[in-house]
Amino acid sequence: MAIAELGVVVLDCPDPRALAAFYAGVLGGTVEVEGEGEWVDLKVPGGQSLAFQKAPGHVPPKWPAPGDSQQFHLDLTVEDLDAAEKGVLALGATPLDTENRSRSFRVYADPAGHPFCLCVC
Repeated sequence: MAIAELGVVVLDCPDPRALAAFYAGVLGGTVEVEGEGEWVDLKVPGGQSLAFQKAPGHVPPKWPAPGDSQQFHLDLTVEDLDAAEKGVLALGATPLDTENRSRSFRVYADPAGHPFCLCVC
């Protein structure tokens, strides 16, 4: 028997509204701002919500860096890697590991530096 259930995944970042807008562009959904914008929710249709919390001292994870933690990453499933790549780059993503076009995934960083993968898996 489980002790708990997953409520929400929270990403620390310097600008919660901007990062929520980025992921809304990638995943769809509705951005809901609480109070002064220190906490922002992204309600994803038919999926798990994401939340974004203001962290003024946020330091982006390094990737790849075996000596440093990447903290976490999101695997986002897509049907067409090339089309999805164009979309996330237009929204402000940065390529981290995209050179090997024969793989079923590519790695990017969101505007706050968190790594995420686009996958056809």
